[in-house]
Amino acid sequence: MKTKLDLTPNPIAETQPAMTDDMGAVVVFHGVVRGREDEKSIRGIHYEANTAMARHQFKIIFAAIEKQWPIESIRLVHRVGEVAVNEASLWVEVIAPHRAEAFAACQFLIDEMKQKVPIWKRALN
Repeated sequence: MKTKLDLTPNPIAETQPAMTDDMGAVVVFHGVVRGREDEKSIRGIHYEANTAMARHQFKIIFAAIEKQWPIESIRLVHRVGEVAVNEASLWVEVIAPHRAEAFAACQFLIDEMKQKVPIWKRALN
């Protein structure tokens, strides 16, 4: 399985999926900053990460995915720094032979990331 991980302060620029002829599903997820946090209006979110530990935890999550599903590739971009309302803070692309595997792996990745990857957020008022 190929993986690409980017933690960046730059806006997310999507790219075209690169896959082999045997693949039939591409699942793309955008996590977008909402205008409310804890019932209060905000102007954005500030994300901070322990980069070395985040990369380590993502490797563990990617390895778990590789054991469970026949995924060809995963690309993930997570913003750090300030991200304004309505901007993407997370972009995930999962390529697999079939949609069920791609959706399941994407869901698993996001759920595990939320629980285990040291990326913290603070609302900007």
